[in-house]
Amino acid sequence: MFKTSFVTLALVAYAAAQSTAPQWGQCGGIGWTGATACPSGWACQQLNPYYSQCLQGAAPPPPPATTVAPPATTVAPPATTVAPPTTSAPSGGSPAAGACGAIASTVPNYNNAKLPDPFTFANGSTVKTKNDWTCRRAEISALIQNYEAGTLPPKPPVVTASFSKSGTTGTLAITAGLSTSQTIKFSPTITFPSGNPPANGWPLIIAYEGGSIPIPAGVAKLTYSNSDMAQQNSASSRGQGLFYQLYGSTHSASAMTAWVWGVSRIIDALEMTPAAQINTQRIGVTGCSRDGKGALMAGAFEERIALTIPQESGSGGDACWRLSKYELDNGNQVQDAVEIVGENVWFSTNFNNYVQKLPTLPEDHHLLAAMVAPRPMISFENTDYLWLSPMSSFGCMSAAHTVWEGLGISDLHGFAQVGGHAHCAWPSSLTPQLNAFINRFLLDQSATTSVFTTNNQFGKVQWQASNWITWTTPTLT
Repeated sequence: MFKTSFVTLALVAYAAAQSTAPQWGQCGGIGWTGATACPSGWACQQLNPYYSQCLQGAAPPPPPATTVAPPATTVAPPATTVAPPTTSAPSGGSPAAGACGAIASTVPNYNNAKLPDPFTFANGSTVKTKNDWTCRRAEISALIQNYEAGTLPPKPPVVTASFSKSGTTGTLAITAGLSTSQTIKFSPTITFPSGNPPANGWPLIIAYEGGSIPIPAGVAKLTYSNSDMAQQNSASSRGQGLFYQLYGSTHSASAMTAWVWGVSRIIDALEMTPAAQINTQRIGVTGCSRDGKGALMAGAFEERIALTIPQESGSGGDACWRLSKYELDNGNQVQDAVEIVGENVWFSTNFNNYVQKLPTLPEDHHLLAAMVAPRPMISFENTDYLWLSPMSSFGCMSAAHTVWEGLGISDLHGFAQVGGHAHCAWPSSLTPQLNAFINRFLLDQSATTSVFTTNNQFGKVQWQASNWITWTTPTLT
């Protein structure tokens, strides 16, 4: 239906058979069931709440109270909810270290058939300031990783890169690893515009599997073979690909988060290779269909992405799980969460626990999209294919739009939905809207980006905002 999906596998098997994890190996984190002890002279150190690794040196002090409580395996696990965020963070930036307090990764006994409120923390406190939103965004990130996407590992200890170019085609050779003896290599290609680059380098769009949108003059394109990073051939391809060669086939990361990890390593490599002449402050990401889902996930989790452009991503992308289920229940033949987890490995195995109980899910994809804010994003959808859940996409992005509205930057979030073209075939009628966002946010040109349109061709259902959006959009200070 959609376009086709710290240790090696041997070390994973070794770790499972022994009581001690290998050097540089994983030794803890949310969802980890392997060895937790490290070799003599090595200590299990927490890199983030989801990943601990055997590193050389003495054991670190106990984790601070701000770490995420490990989730239970039941659908409604008991866990610590988020502490009230402070609002005393410096203005104009992220909160100071520890300002957010504890971050919830689960919400016990959650039950809400409506869309979850972007402006209410898991503990019931409200988002009142822009710095509060930064904390709420961190909470949403933890929730999405825990409930549906799987763990996104941090930057590994080894990342190196080299660049070569012939004509207008360049190759970025990337090595990433947990040690110098445990590495993977991949080499995405970059197609450059002709002529001399701007003083700060070319803006760039990272295109999952090459993408489907027209790239305007003056913007370079990097073709990202995300299926090599994590395979997506079928439901049986879980744990296969370069990412899992490095982290092990049982790592909790889904294909979606493994792809994000690859995007982050690409940006790391670009930052250390000035010879590529890429402006790393002007990087966009795009993809269509299943790769549109991936592009949205990348834009949400990788904050160095300046512009996010998912195309026809449907359910699992810019559509909301709850809304797609509503469409299906009312006669539209759409792809819903139940179908998706049986079709492929885009989401984590933990998500299977919730697809039949969506009201117990304390997040949905309006919150995934809202994680992009305050950075810009525009998504494109096609109403000719009901399985793309057109009403769900419009409604979901309408709900997400309230976050950009609350931040006072509604023109940084766009949505455009038309029919009359094949799946992933670009309709020329949308080129002006696409170019407006690229011109403004990648090319630093003046452009009007107040775009939020649909043709309302939703089959047997219609969008009623009052049925799903239960919050009043605040003005965040």
